[in-house]
Amino acid sequence: MMRDIRSGRIKRVIVYKLDRISRSILDFANMMEIFQKYHVEFVSSTEKFDTSTPIGRAMLNICIVFAQLERETIQKRVTDAYYARCRHGFYMGGRVPYGYRLSSTVIDNILTSKYQEVPEESEQLKLIFSMYADTDNSLGDIVRYLKEHQIKNLRGADWNTARLSEMLRNPVYVEADIDIYRFFQSQGAAIYNPASDFSGCNACYLYKGTSSGTKSHSGLYGREVVLAPHKGFISSKTWLACRMRCLNNRQSASACRPKNSWLAGKVKCGRCGYALTIRKSKTKWGRYFVCSHSGNRGNCQGAGCTVYADALEEYMLDAIRERLSELPFSEENLISCGNDSGKAQKNMARKIRLTQIDEEIDHLLSKVPEAGSVLIKYIEEKVSALDTERNVLLEKTAPADTPDTKDKFHQNFRYIKAWEALSFPDRQMAADVLIKVIHIADGIMKITWNF
Repeated sequence: MMRDIRSGRIKRVIVYKLDRISRSILDFANMMEIFQKYHVEFVSSTEKFDTSTPIGRAMLNICIVFAQLERETIQKRVTDAYYARCRHGFYMGGRVPYGYRLSSTVIDNILTSKYQEVPEESEQLKLIFSMYADTDNSLGDIVRYLKEHQIKNLRGADWNTARLSEMLRNPVYVEADIDIYRFFQSQGAAIYNPASDFSGCNACYLYKGTSSGTKSHSGLYGREVVLAPHKGFISSKTWLACRMRCLNNRQSASACRPKNSWLAGKVKCGRCGYALTIRKSKTKWGRYFVCSHSGNRGNCQGAGCTVYADALEEYMLDAIRERLSELPFSEENLISCGNDSGKAQKNMARKIRLTQIDEEIDHLLSKVPEAGSVLIKYIEEKVSALDTERNVLLEKTAPADTPDTKDKFHQNFRYIKAWEALSFPDRQMAADVLIKVIHIADGIMKITWNF
C-alpha cells in the first residue's frame, strides 16, 4: 500500500477502525506524514476525524495512543500467562532436546506434555558429558572421538562443537539437587522453586526471564530456573563440572588477560564486605586488588593496604599446599572410598537446610534498616538461633566423610602438583573447590576454607 501511495496510485485509505492500521504512535505518525506528502485522504469508517483541523488531528493522535496502550497491555498479558505456565512446568513447545521424546502427562489437572528419556540417545549424552567433565578433553576432541568410533547422531544431524556446547549448558538433562540450586543462585538466576524441592528427582527448565536488567553475568543473571516434571539422567556433579568449563570458556577471552586473577571473586574487603577487583597499572607489579565499593562508587575507604595480585596469588598457593597437608587423610587413601547412600541422603538434607538458613538470615538482615527497636531485638534473637543451628549442621556435615569431597581433594592434589601447567579455568576451578572467601583489611588476611 505504501509503495502504491508513493507511486501515486492511491488517493484515499479507508479502514474499519483506527487500530486496524496501526497501534504504534511512531509508525502512525510517519504514515500520516507520508499521507499528507502525497495528498492521500485517511478515513475511518466507524470513527469521524477531520484531519484538516487541529482538534481533529489531536483526537486522531489521542486515539492512536490508546490503541498502542491496548497493544502493549495484550502483550503483557500474553507474557504473564506464558511465564505462569512455565513456572508450573507445562510444556511450552519448541524443539525437543536430544535424548528425550514427548509423552502426555497431567499437571494441576491440565493435560500437557513432558520429556521422556530415549535410552539410545541418553547413552550418547552420558558419554559426551563424562568426556567433557574430564579437563583433558576439549569439544574438538569429543567430536573427533565420536566420528572415529562412528557414533552418529540418531536424528541425522552431524556432531559439532556448537551443538555439543549447547547441550552441555542445558539443565534439562541434570538431576537437580541442592548443588544445582546453589549454582544458579550464585549466578544470579531467579529460582522459582524452594531449595527443599531440589532433591535430585527432577531436571530443570531455564527460561529467558522477565527481568529488564542489562547485566549478563555469563548469561544467567535474571534468567528463570524452574524444576521440570521429568527426571534428568546426568548427575549434578558431572553437569556442574561441564557447566563450569562452559562458563570459563565463554569468559576466557577476558579472563585470561594479565589484569585478571584466578582469585577473582574470592577476595573481599574486610571493612565493607564488597569484592576486591583487579586493577592494572604500569608499575612493576602490574596488577593489584582494590575495593569495588571505594572511591566514587561507594563510601568504603578501601582495604587499608595495597594488595598486589601476584603476591597474593603466590601466598595463597602456599596456603593451599599447607591446607591440603593438614587434612586427616593422605592422597593415597583418597581414592579408596565406598558409597554410602544413607550418609549421602543425610548430607544432602543438611545442605538443603543450610541453604534455607542462609536465605532466612539474609531475609531478616534485609529488614534491619527499616526496623524498630523491638523488631531489631527479635531479628537478633532469630539470627542467633539460626546461626547456632547452622554451626551444628556444619559440624555434622563432615566433608571428609563424603565420596564427592574426597574426589575433589584428590583432584586438587593433582592440580597443586602441576600448578604451573594448569590453564586459567582449571586454576579457578581448584580455587572454587577449596576457598570460600578471603577477607583483607589493614594488612590482616582471614581465609575461610570450604573444608
